[in-house]
Amino acid sequence: PNHVSVLGVLSALFSAYLYWSSQFEVALLTVAAMFLLISGFLDALDGVLARLYGEVTVFGGFLDSLLDRYADAFVFLGIILGWLITNPNPVWMFWGLAALVGSLLVSYSRARAEAAGTKMESIGIAERAERIIILVVATLLSIVWADALRWSMLLLAVLTNLTVLQRVIYFKKASKKKELATPIV
Repeated sequence: PNHVSVLGVLSALFSAYLYWSSQFEVALLTVAAMFLLISGFLDALDGVLARLYGEVTVFGGFLDSLLDRYADAFVFLGIILGWLITNPNPVWMFWGLAALVGSLLVSYSRARAEAAGTKMESIGIAERAERIIILVVATLLSIVWADALRWSMLLLAVLTNLTVLQRVIYFKKASKKKELATPIV
């Protein structure tokens, strides 16, 4: 399973390279989207394989999570740096950076809440699978609408940071319940 996780991050790295070097050429963007999908598929597959073969480990879960963050960062940076080549518009770069930060904080908020004993799986509207789908659809839409990928960054900036807010609110309520249920000694 750990090897599959590594293949997933390598697929994301290649996707990021294609986004960066594509100069928004349709054929390269399409291949970038395919490698992003492969990365997402491998991310799902590594956990399935670990459970299927009884190889679930704490380290494997940690490594998978860590590599997912690298994969996310690579892809967002590939898109952002690709804009530097074609059109260094600071507005779009801001939204790209806001989407990147939001994406990382979605994962951080889950990890931090779960370390404190509150499950966060499926809390929020823009988990990793949704983010990948949005990027892939926007990339493919850019074949007919050149600005689709740019607008997806704005959408992801809003959705990822909204997801973080949803998780903050959920965690606050859950921790309040725990505090009220725990007798003070």
